[in-house]
Amino acid sequence: MPADTPAIVFIGGGPRTAGVLERLAANRPALFDGPLDIHVVEPHEPGSGRIWRYDQGPGLLLNSMAADITMFTDGSVDCEGPAEDGPGLTGWAAGVLDGSIRDVPPLEPHLLEQLRALGPATFPTRQLQGKYLEWFFRRAVAALRTTDGAPGATVTVHRDTATGVEPVEKDPDGGTRHRVHLASGAVLEAELVVYSLGHTDSRPDAETARLADFAARHGAFHAAPSYTTDVDYSAIAPGQDVIVAGMGLAFVDLLVLLFEGRGGRFEDQPDGGLRYVPSGAEPRIWAGSRRGVPYHSKISSTFRGEATGAPRYFTAADVGALLAEHDELDFRTQLWPLIAKDAGHAYYRELFAYPERVTGSWEEFEARFELLDWYSPGREELVAQTVPDPALRLDLEALDQPFSGCAFADHAAVQRAVANYIRRDLALRTSPDHSETLALFMALLKVYMELGRLVPQERLNSRSQQAVHGWWHGFFSYVDSGPPPHRLREILALHDAGLLHFLGPGTWVRPDEATGRFVAGSFQSPVLVDAAAYIEARLPSPSVERSANPALAELHASGHGTEQRLLTADGPHSTGKLLVSASFEVLAPDGGPQPGLFAVGPWTSGWGAGAFARPNTNAAPFRENDALARRILAELAARVPVPAS
Repeated sequence: MPADTPAIVFIGGGPRTAGVLERLAANRPALFDGPLDIHVVEPHEPGSGRIWRYDQGPGLLLNSMAADITMFTDGSVDCEGPAEDGPGLTGWAAGVLDGSIRDVPPLEPHLLEQLRALGPATFPTRQLQGKYLEWFFRRAVAALRTTDGAPGATVTVHRDTATGVEPVEKDPDGGTRHRVHLASGAVLEAELVVYSLGHTDSRPDAETARLADFAARHGAFHAAPSYTTDVDYSAIAPGQDVIVAGMGLAFVDLLVLLFEGRGGRFEDQPDGGLRYVPSGAEPRIWAGSRRGVPYHSKISSTFRGEATGAPRYFTAADVGALLAEHDELDFRTQLWPLIAKDAGHAYYRELFAYPERVTGSWEEFEARFELLDWYSPGREELVAQTVPDPALRLDLEALDQPFSGCAFADHAAVQRAVANYIRRDLALRTSPDHSETLALFMALLKVYMELGRLVPQERLNSRSQQAVHGWWHGFFSYVDSGPPPHRLREILALHDAGLLHFLGPGTWVRPDEATGRFVAGSFQSPVLVDAAAYIEARLPSPSVERSANPALAELHASGHGTEQRLLTADGPHSTGKLLVSASFEVLAPDGGPQPGLFAVGPWTSGWGAGAFARPNTNAAPFRENDALARRILAELAARVPVPAS
């Protein structure tokens, strides 16, 4: 490339960067008809990155079915750039097998076996997903190098770690350039830098440091919030009691590693359940969480009635009317009732596909439902008249807090309640006769994808911004982003084998200096447990200030980036996320944009869309990738005039 060729550096080379690269290739002919030099800094394999790398437990699975995974910005995506159709995971697997997809390095025998067994409803391994992501990355790079009608771009991957970004002299047109320093000592110069790091770790906060110090002084074991596959659990001895806080996806991964990963196995039983056959190397787990139950199972039913369509109440028109009337919106009082009503409409419409469970007609119900607020006595009365069985009425608050108000007399009562809850969840979500749960799932998913598009984050009050990133994301994950059904059956099998005990809702854990052990209990149960090992089975909270990633830490320490801070009734509150604009610009502490610095991902103050999504769902990450790519190309076009040919 000529010496004056503009350059972009991506810090991080996982699936989010791959998606933006694909969008750069798609949009480049229309927006920047000149040479381009792209650098991707990633210590792991580009495309899969750290989270989806091959080097992790082969038993770890996605919580999405193969048919629900694509990296392609298909025609459903509402974006300015051109659509790009391509194979999702199932299509890619078929193409690899039949030879129509050739640019895939030889796969190990166990991955080839997985390809052959892969069906639309299969929950694939993370190892296999990583290979798909790596292929997509290579495809995006190839497209950039051969863009139609424009000089090809160079794409250079640096298997290295960025340690900091330094602004340098102004260009003649006034644009700032940047030096990106790498751990190897290499330095890259670029007009634009994109922080695209995916999930990152944080250095210990005061509480984590206190627990680690306690464990070290007493010869105990403590695992702070982290990515399960990156923790060494070898110090946990066979038969040892272990307290686990958290029952989400990190908890499911932990069970895989501590049980099957230590040689145990599950056997099918005639009643459809599982029996766990221990290896003798397993610990004994005491698990609890705020709700006291694991995330809900993924759903295997299909619609009997009409599939869930676009949101009916949480629409651009309804949200636009609220924005026109109010300077700031409140999530709980103004937006959540619309979301809840959408969920209810989808749920009850599908419930009417089972005439024996309802009275009257759907047309009559819908006509009355349309006129009623979700939180109104009239809506409650309508549902009570229409759905005779209270267990089939949608109660979103009970769904969120299933044991609210319950007081358990003893340990056995907790075990019965949690195990029965899991069994009922499996019955509702894997039975072909309860597709209303699928309707609820789809309604929440569609709203989740729409929220960031319809509601500018800066138009939410501070309490609502906290609620969106906290409660709403947690509730959606709990209902819609749970594990495959067989993982919940495995939880029940481990429980039946006496290797997994439930602590109950409102779990608390504290270190006891008198005994040198951790003590755990539930605010709704009298049972206390003590153990020498404590695992916090959840992801670390975001914190740019305490980031373990050197580039993010330097961005904060230099004053070029800052954490998002909200003014709440309790005073200033930091979300821990990097403050970015709606156009993905890194913002300084005074709120001004930092020229040439962009950031995208779950650790930014944006809406936090994932890296891949379901096909044909107008998925938020693809909209964001396209918008960011177009902004980058427009910035280059403005800053770097292309010489006449």
